[in-house]
Amino acid sequence: MTDVHAHLNDERLLPRAEEIVNAMDADGLDSIIVVGYDFPSSKTAVALAEKYERVYAAVGCHPHDSKSYSTQEENFYKSVACNNKVVAVGEIGLDYHYDLSPRDIQKDIFARQLVLADELKLPVELHVRDAYKDALDVLTAHKNNLNSGVLLHCYGGSAEMVREFDRFDCYYSFGGTVTYKNANKGEVLARVRRERLLIETDCPYLAPVPMRGKDNEPKFISYTYNAISSLIGIDVAELETLTRNNARKLFGKLR
Repeated sequence: MTDVHAHLNDERLLPRAEEIVNAMDADGLDSIIVVGYDFPSSKTAVALAEKYERVYAAVGCHPHDSKSYSTQEENFYKSVACNNKVVAVGEIGLDYHYDLSPRDIQKDIFARQLVLADELKLPVELHVRDAYKDALDVLTAHKNNLNSGVLLHCYGGSAEMVREFDRFDCYYSFGGTVTYKNANKGEVLARVRRERLLIETDCPYLAPVPMRGKDNEPKFISYTYNAISSLIGIDVAELETLTRNNARKLFGKLR
């Protein structure tokens, strides 16, 4: 199983990172992408990727932190882009649920990082919450910069919105929320092309049933694989092969 969006760089999991990585074989995990959300967490993601063979990093500024984005931060992302373990720019995007940064600044920094990712020839991992229309507008304005792939992490939009994002040949990853009773993900998953489907934990957030209420971790991804397997009607082994191949296609440095 491949976890394309995890936060081993979060303070809740970082003290256990070595334990988690050492258990990957036993837990059925082939690789984990640790995703940055600000300058310090991106540096930690790179350090973890450099330390552990099957851990990779994404670097970027979450919309919550857009207001503090700096040239120093951007220069760091540029400096590590050539690292074989840095596979994406992310997580970047828009979040209108909390509005922790002003929306105009969020859109500006989102666009700036799309241009950066194109310059670095890296795919992007997007965080979009309560902002799908504006995210589409930013992607449309920067469609010429979307040359290395786009992933909508923890996709929470509608099936109809999948059609809109498909104009940019997006990938979609799903996490523990597909196991929640009110998730109603069957229609959305049916609309996503199988060759664009990926699976994640977003740990330590969004633990799946029956682990809901606990800190999520990569090994819990098996519950999400089982749920999606049932929802789209393929066996787990086939789903594992499918998502592994999809991840390697999107993240070209992934082995």
